[in-house]
Amino acid sequence: MVEIIPGILEKEWEMIEERLRLVAGLVDWVQIDFADNTMVPNTTFLDFSRFPLSPLSPQPASPAGGFPALEAHFMVSQPEKYIKAAADAGFKRLIAHVEAHDPRVFFDQAKYEHVEVGIAIDGPTEFETVEPFLEEVDVVLVMMVEAGFSGGTFLPECIEKIKLIHSHLPDLPIEVSGGINDQTARLVKDAGATRLVSSSYIFKNPANIASTIARLQRFA
Repeated sequence: MVEIIPGILEKEWEMIEERLRLVAGLVDWVQIDFADNTMVPNTTFLDFSRFPLSPLSPQPASPAGGFPALEAHFMVSQPEKYIKAAADAGFKRLIAHVEAHDPRVFFDQAKYEHVEVGIAIDGPTEFETVEPFLEEVDVVLVMMVEAGFSGGTFLPECIEKIKLIHSHLPDLPIEVSGGINDQTARLVKDAGATRLVSSSYIFKNPANIASTIARLQRFA
């Protein structure tokens, strides 16, 4: 069974907090996207001091118990700048882009924190760029759009990257993000994806988030 992970890409803390509350008790993980206008032409909320989970408690229990764990998706050129702040804020999984200035600097520094470490590959980037890193990470994130903003156009050609990664390392968790809905969920799952990150589709109707997540799970 695939895992559904709500994705949150926002400029204001109030929107992040609201969306975290909307999915509390429904999922095990939430992805927070971070951009600082270095790798992608966008800037999101970057104050990690707001993320300790205590201000959001008490919350309903997630399926795994407690508040959903947080993963950080760094769409930035120097993700190593944010490792300590994210780990101190309680993020349990940190994902940097292969398109970053030097991903190995990120890996070298992240190993000193008690976190899972992942590599992301942007929609237009070829598989060969990320291949050398795959055996060093806990997860790979395949962008199905061009990174930077929510609501991007799903790129069917990225499905081939999922298939290649899955064939090379069948036990490596493959996350996908961008354009994930009830039409594309089955496509990426059949290619080998095991975690589906969805933003616009999940949050478009706040009153129906639980049923939307269940629908994604069913169609995957």
